[in-house]
Amino acid sequence: MDKLKQKIIEEGRVLSESVIKVDSFLNHQIDPVLMKQIGEGFADQFANEGVTKVLTLESSGIAPAQMTGLTLGVPAIFARKRKSLTLNNDLYSASVHSFTKNESNEISVSKDYLSGDDTVLILDDFLANGQAALGLINIVKQAGASLAGVGIVIEKGFQDGGKLLREQGIRVESLAIIDSLADQKITFHKEGASV
Repeated sequence: MDKLKQKIIEEGRVLSESVIKVDSFLNHQIDPVLMKQIGEGFADQFANEGVTKVLTLESSGIAPAQMTGLTLGVPAIFARKRKSLTLNNDLYSASVHSFTKNESNEISVSKDYLSGDDTVLILDDFLANGQAALGLINIVKQAGASLAGVGIVIEKGFQDGGKLLREQGIRVESLAIIDSLADQKITFHKEGASV
């Protein structure tokens, strides 16, 4: 997606060879026009999969998941990282380790919102080591639901997450794949090259 790549180049800040900061448009301040285009992009890619729910992880995946759900005409659900007074029983739960924050969280989704009748599209802002996606896939399996695939806004192609998921036969669609952040330079994956 060219607009997304341009935004990454213009506003992304490389913090290290493994971390890029895109909080000016994706995961702190949100660019709603870009989010709408991202949602439309994922909806186009998964239009023929019979998606009934879009599932993400709080909080950075909520905006792209919401816009994808809006375009597909289905609900967007986010897995919570912390239990609340209103979300404490009848939960699907999984443990997820965050690469960026270097911490593990138990994520949860109410059983009221996922069932064996659902076909789920998992969406997230970043794919690094694949732990968030695997946790969400675990929740989909617990619900007995079908997995349409995983949509990722930005994949760090130099880390193992995408490879790990694809080797398991999971469909992964990433709008932008970064092959390298070396020398403070963002290098995107070339279209058509194997991932």
